[in-house]
Amino acid sequence: MASYNKVILLGNLTRDPELRYTPKGTATARLGLAVNRQYKTETGETKEEVTFIDIDAWGKQAEVIAQYVRKGSPLFVEGRLKLDQWDDKTTGQKVSKIRVVLEGFQFVGGPRSGEAPGAPSTPPPRQSRPTAAAPSGTTPSAPSNEGPPPEEDDVPF
Repeated sequence: MASYNKVILLGNLTRDPELRYTPKGTATARLGLAVNRQYKTETGETKEEVTFIDIDAWGKQAEVIAQYVRKGSPLFVEGRLKLDQWDDKTTGQKVSKIRVVLEGFQFVGGPRSGEAPGAPSTPPPRQSRPTAAAPSGTTPSAPSNEGPPPEEDDVPF
């Protein structure tokens, strides 16, 4: 049987990205995204429904997101659903949570007020890399501060 697992979301970050590094030096970022939906009830009243989604980003994408977006920033996300399950330590019951694993993203909108066009946001305080010794013969590479290419001034949007 065939299967397909793809999620496309456009929303606003609910908090600043939380950037960390694995013991092997791989970047990972946790994001919260709020997706809003407006609809009208049978009586004509306009209502709004908000869905909060947890997103995990890995590698270079995690570093770029952590550098350029903040709480409230709009973000377009593509990814896949992943079910996490564990036993609650206090109750012993099984707990589960669906997350989105980021596979691609795009920044949406321009710079916030007070920022020059094409200027990156002030980066958040970086988590230092783990001090645990790397396996012999491997050294984690330092994170690159490269971000997306600067915007062109003649872009019509």
